[in-house]
Parts: sequence; C-alpha cells; structure tokens
Amino acid sequence: MTADPRNAGARPPYPGHQQQPRPGLSSKMTPEPDHGETSYVGKGLLTGRVALITGGDSGIGRAVAIAYAREGADVAISYLADEQSDAEETAGWIREAGRRAVLLPGDIRDADHCRALVDRTVAELGGLDILVNNAAAQVVNTSLDDVNAHDLEGTFRVNVFAMYHLCQAAVPHMRPGAAIINTTSEQAKIADKTMLIYAATKGAIASLTIGLSNLLAPQGIRVNCVAPGPIWTPIQPIVKSPDELETLGAQTPLGRAGQPAELAPAYVLLASREGSYMSGALVPVTGGVPML
Repeated sequence: MTADPRNAGARPPYPGHQQQPRPGLSSKMTPEPDHGETSYVGKGLLTGRVALITGGDSGIGRAVAIAYAREGADVAISYLADEQSDAEETAGWIREAGRRAVLLPGDIRDADHCRALVDRTVAELGGLDILVNNAAAQVVNTSLDDVNAHDLEGTFRVNVFAMYHLCQAAVPHMRPGAAIINTTSEQAKIADKTMLIYAATKGAIASLTIGLSNLLAPQGIRVNCVAPGPIWTPIQPIVKSPDELETLGAQTPLGRAGQPAELAPAYVLLASREGSYMSGALVPVTGGVPML
C-alpha cells in the first residue's frame, strides 16, 4: 500500500455494470475489495480477547475480523445464510492467524437470534469482550413514495433494533475493559436525499452510541462508533446504479472509494487499551469528507 492516501486504494472509474441481488458477495466484485489479507500486521493488541462481529462475512466486517484475529482475538461472525461462501473465506483468514473462528448464520432482524448469537459466542469461545455492531441494510429512494412500510421497518430492524438487542444480551457477559463498537455512517450527518431511511438509522446509531456510553461507563465498558464514507463493499453493487458505482468516492477530497482494510485500524483502536479514554466518540473514516 502506497503512503500517498490518494492512491492507497483503487481509484475510479470502477466497472459500473456489476449489480448484485441482496445480500451481495465480495467474491463477485471487480476489483475485489481489499480486507487487509496481505497487508494488516498485528501487534498483539487484543491477545486473549473474544469478539463478536455482525456482518463479519465481507466488507468492513471481514477486514475487522482479520485485524482482530491478527491482534490475538478469537472471533465469532454473524451473517445471512446466503453469505456462507464469504463467511467461510473470512473464517479461513481468522484460523490462518492461529485464532478460533465461529460461524453464526441467521437473520438479526429476529431478536431471539440476536440473543442466541451472544449465547453461542460465550459458549463456544468462553466469554465476550468486544461487540462490533456492523451489519447494515440500505434502501435508496428518488421520492418520498419510494420507501414502503416493509423497507422502513426492515431497515430499522437490521440497523438499530438488532444493535439494541445485541447490546442488551452482551453487556451481562462483559467485564470492565470490554468494548462495544457500532458502525454508523457519514450519512448520519450528511443525510443524502436518496438515502432517507438509511441516513435516519445511522443518525439513530450515533445517538444510541452516546447514550450507551454514558449508561455503561460506570461498568467500565466503553462504547464508540465508526462513521465510514463511501467504502468498496458488497452493499455498493446492491444499491448503486452503474453510473453511481463507476464514480464511487470521486466526490471525496481523496477522490476515491475507501477499502475495507482502511477501516480496520479504527476498530482495533476502539477495542484495545490504546483507546482506553475514548467513549462516546464518533470516528470518521470518510476520505476527507467533513462531519460537522
């Protein structure tokens, strides 16, 4: 990876005609996203810890799983059953780092499944120190009438309700020094007119993060969130038109989409002792787009 941030990842134009049905797979993207497979070097920052990552099969979740494993953590990943092939590839990277991987397919819109994710992680890996609420659903709109009740409720169930259910289940297992890291978005502040519902959920996540950080600080549990900008992940060919995909990230000051590997260090910082005085923070990783 070059030291010049303008060229640290592939630059547009990207191949535009590569749309995918939901939920989308990394293996079908051109170019394939960089999750840090050949670049991330661990420093033992998470030795002996256990992490649960939702949406851990691909994209940002896979990059975080690889980084956490190389930092010494055992990792459980949550994903949809249709993403099994991506999940198995992520598990391979975790195991290559010498750590244990637990694969947990299912739909986090179901509150019982959220609780089961935590129970299985604790049962199979012996505890839970880090919860990364990363899975997300995104719908786009051209008008107010484009989003129906099903899309509205489904997006909130994945992005917000599941986060609450997972935190509620996880906290009783967490000790002082544990960390919860939520994935919000630059859309929490920018709120593009074509992403009404997605932006609303990401704003809710940012607020929920602050509230949880205040609630859990007396227990020694830190809660923070990361706000990605346009990142080259499978959500992009699901929701973007060919023209939008071709120019993804071109409008950022750095002039390109980010790669999942470029998010992982922020999640490592927030999970490790290096971030011990960080709680209630929103960390932007946006290619230079300001979040005011």
